[in-house]
Amino acid sequence: MKKFMTLVFIAVSYISIAQQKISGIITDANNNPIANAAVYIEEIQKGTSTNDKGFYEISNLPSQPIHLTVEYIGFETQARTIKLQQPETVLNFILKESVFKMEEIIISTPFNKLQNENVMKVEKATIQQLKNKGAATLADGITTIPGVSQVSTGTGIGKPVIRGLRGNRVLVYAQGIRLENQQFGDEHGLGIDESSIESVEVIKGPASLLYGSDALGGVLYFKPLQFADQNTMNVSAGHTFLSNTLGNSTFFGAKNSYKKWKFLANGSFSSNADYEIPSAEKVTNTRFNENVFNAAMGYSDDFMSSSIRFNYNQASVGIPEEIGIQNSNKTPLLPYQDLTTKMLSLNNIFFLNNSKITTVFGYTQNDRKEFEEHDHDDHAADLDEDEVEHPSLFLKLNTFSYDIKWKLPNIKNYESIVGVQGMWQKNSNFGEEILIPNAKTNDIGILYTGTYDWENNNSIQGGIRFDFRDLKTEEHEVAHEDEIHIYEALDKNFKNISASLGYKTNIFKHIVSRFNVATGFKAPNLAELTSNGVHHGSNRFEVGNPDLTSEQNVQLDIALEYDKDHLEIFANGFYNKIYEYIFISPTGEVEDNYDVYKYVQENAALYGGEFGFHLHPHPLDWLHLQSSFEIVIGKQDNGNYLPLIPANQFTNTLRAEYSIKKWLSSGFASVTLQNVLAQNNVSEFETASKGYNLLNFGVGGTFNVSKVHFNLGLNLNNALNKTYISHLSRLKGDEIPNIGRNFIVSLKFDF
Repeated sequence: MKKFMTLVFIAVSYISIAQQKISGIITDANNNPIANAAVYIEEIQKGTSTNDKGFYEISNLPSQPIHLTVEYIGFETQARTIKLQQPETVLNFILKESVFKMEEIIISTPFNKLQNENVMKVEKATIQQLKNKGAATLADGITTIPGVSQVSTGTGIGKPVIRGLRGNRVLVYAQGIRLENQQFGDEHGLGIDESSIESVEVIKGPASLLYGSDALGGVLYFKPLQFADQNTMNVSAGHTFLSNTLGNSTFFGAKNSYKKWKFLANGSFSSNADYEIPSAEKVTNTRFNENVFNAAMGYSDDFMSSSIRFNYNQASVGIPEEIGIQNSNKTPLLPYQDLTTKMLSLNNIFFLNNSKITTVFGYTQNDRKEFEEHDHDDHAADLDEDEVEHPSLFLKLNTFSYDIKWKLPNIKNYESIVGVQGMWQKNSNFGEEILIPNAKTNDIGILYTGTYDWENNNSIQGGIRFDFRDLKTEEHEVAHEDEIHIYEALDKNFKNISASLGYKTNIFKHIVSRFNVATGFKAPNLAELTSNGVHHGSNRFEVGNPDLTSEQNVQLDIALEYDKDHLEIFANGFYNKIYEYIFISPTGEVEDNYDVYKYVQENAALYGGEFGFHLHPHPLDWLHLQSSFEIVIGKQDNGNYLPLIPANQFTNTLRAEYSIKKWLSSGFASVTLQNVLAQNNVSEFETASKGYNLLNFGVGGTFNVSKVHFNLGLNLNNALNKTYISHLSRLKGDEIPNIGRNFIVSLKFDF
């Protein structure tokens, strides 16, 4: 603590105390003022909108280089890095019309640049964009991003898969801290709701340099809701209805920002019955309920920016096993899970003379309860009191995390960052059974990364990192078939070095190329090392392997983009070599009437990519044709295919965008054909999956009535009511199809 206070004192001693203000006029190429253009400064989470004359003003700014972005639909995003050296600075913008999309600042990478300036390719989508595509859940929405899919158990449980890698190889960040909720399990969802999120950024590939262990396969970075513009107040409410599951989701929120202080609070409640397959049967116990509450408070002035956020997420999720009871109840039956996650984060930026220090401190508490079915009636009303109060499995996970980075003073065109990250974690058991033991984990990582830019759009970026993980478990006893098994305590250490190097350039006038090579790692998690018992969520007996070593990978990425006014073409290829890849495999044995699965290791490789185009024909400015193809192949060195690799697929979308005077903006109508190919490259214990085609429709827009704005979206998914089974469905083994036709109505009001 003494060292930390000394660091703060040094930082404050270098801070500029001048009050800074920036203002200006935003116009188009014909000198017409642009009203309601968004002007935002990411570092301090402060923004405003232009008035009818195109005028904007933001005050209480640091005399430190800041990234100022200007966005407006139909125009290219502009970003300026400026240092305010006078009390008042005037900066005008002339926006150029854009036929494709607005760019935004990427915050999951260390230097917070626009995507076209990044050395590393990052995919970004706003929550509204995902909803416009007909996403029934957040997990569904991120699968519309090329290269991303999900392992699903019905509609309420979905875990992300990035280029064939899943579980805790894909790190999830929310509120600036890593989401720790026993994420190795496939049988529960993300544990985060769309109501607390502004957008999602996806890093596809090793990100251990930036985030440490568990980022071997990639990162999902959820950007939290922005505060309201300076000196404004916003109130919003909305409702979504899903016809297939009779699902209802209600949202409310309020924001208020002053000159220095800003506040927000929002919440949501959702409930869904069992989903219906095309035969009109319901898949029993795929029902789920979720309650969410978020609150945040921020403060910013000329020398610091700070925000504190709290998120509460509680979900009750049924674990399906069959097509049995047919009703529309929404209370989960046995077996089911009760999942509660509480996240508290404190984010600070201290502006020094020519540099800045960012700190993020977080606390996460995750309670995971599983209630199994005993000999009784299946109806929830008949549950014994003991079964409700005493779960079979109850894991309580407490995590303290920290992330401290110092952005060093720039040296001409060179920027660099040095940082330290880590977490302290404790897992405790309170249930009748022990799947993984009580344990403590301590992580610490030290990193350095830098980027150098020069003329003609050339950039090079690289870095190195060292990580240390210490894991200790307690000795424990487990009863198996009337026998007591004693499992010794573990004391394991894992050390790893991660590195990355990337280069971006324009190889031709309109072709941007990115070449990246990176190495990442994943230390074995508690489940992989120590599991010894029945996991009711996955309906198997799982056996850990205490001799597992860390996974280490080397991945090569090549990204090419051709971008002109009316045509965009992209080709992203990757080759990912993973040493000591960990996966679970059946042993052929049976214990406690469940098939036994054990964690094993084998060298493996994954390769493939995403390819596509976006055509905007002139003069049909309202028409868009988008097409993409994604492919992943995963094989062990012994020639066997890896399990749970997503099938290759084409996605084609025809979309019209329009506005009608001042009463309708951001209007759209779209039709999407998703062609999923057969998956015949399967592991020894999998079966092949047939291909299928899905047809989806969508229409919507934002209506403006006086000072009230409401967004209406109508989507029809699986319009032809196609019977299909996704290769990554955990119900595939029971030959249970995925969801049938689903009509989604979404309505949101902003005041």
